[in-house]
Amino acid sequence: MRLRLTDVAEQAGVSEATVSRVLNDKPGVGARTRENVLTALDVLGYERPASLRRHAVGLIGLILPELDNPIFPLYAQTIATVLAGSGYTPVLCTQSPSGVSEDEYIDMLTERGVAGMAIVSGMNSDSTASSERYRELVEKKLPLAFITGQPEGIEAPAFSADDAHAARTAVEHLASLGHTEIGLISGPEKYTPVKRKLDGYRKAVQKVGPEHIELTLFGEQGGYAAAERLIDRGVTGIVCGSDMMALGAVQAAADRGLRVPDDLSVVGYDDSPLIAHTSPPLTTLRQPVRDIATAATRSLLESIDGAATPTAEYLFRTELVVRGSTGGA
Repeated sequence: MRLRLTDVAEQAGVSEATVSRVLNDKPGVGARTRENVLTALDVLGYERPASLRRHAVGLIGLILPELDNPIFPLYAQTIATVLAGSGYTPVLCTQSPSGVSEDEYIDMLTERGVAGMAIVSGMNSDSTASSERYRELVEKKLPLAFITGQPEGIEAPAFSADDAHAARTAVEHLASLGHTEIGLISGPEKYTPVKRKLDGYRKAVQKVGPEHIELTLFGEQGGYAAAERLIDRGVTGIVCGSDMMALGAVQAAADRGLRVPDDLSVVGYDDSPLIAHTSPPLTTLRQPVRDIATAATRSLLESIDGAATPTAEYLFRTELVVRGSTGGA
């Protein structure tokens, strides 16, 4: 059947010029308008242009919380590399304060007809957040892969670092150096990785000394403020929920006239790029980002290809990397 622009424009409620731009995959058309035109084609019985079908099939939505923490660009880079080898292209969506929300990004990606979505440290890691949006996607048979937390009741694979084991390892490292006053700095407790770090820290520190816990905002400033409070309480070793928090703790010690590691030992988490070149080089728990990202992406691709994929959460062990920010008590 010969395609008539007039019929499509009338069905979609747009101009013939807009229909032409959509059919030729030209920019300047909103996502919702583009989807209305494509839906009009389906309703009228026209076949979508092959270029548009390939365009939709080849896209994977990738939602990240932000790019300030160097660990998230590394996730994005690894996922993009694996996708490229399979002919897919990631649509990168990053959140920011007062910016586009995860729900809004999901709507945008769904309208573009992505073949699947990978969600990194999003609402899937917030234990207080509703899982309804994810449930809707699962019901629509859209392949999903979660990194850092599995939403409750959602049958989709998730891939996370073993945060409880990481915290235990950090405490045991400091204890082996003679520290008994060991503190923990991390983000809000509602996040699954924080809950797990708290569990691992508490189980390990009870064999060593009292608990010293400071939950604050993620980032360097949060680490700085929390470290000041721990220093005031006589802590000599600090386990941090991220490398950025650890850098804040090191700066707080310096501003107090304390030397790291002579007066205060600090352990980070992630082993972000360039973190080995700080002063002093940071002892940290290396998160196996490439392994996690590769496994999650391959699982997503298998699901897109129609293969049955497990719906469990897979935990990956971190590695203690000892550098110059920890020493004897």
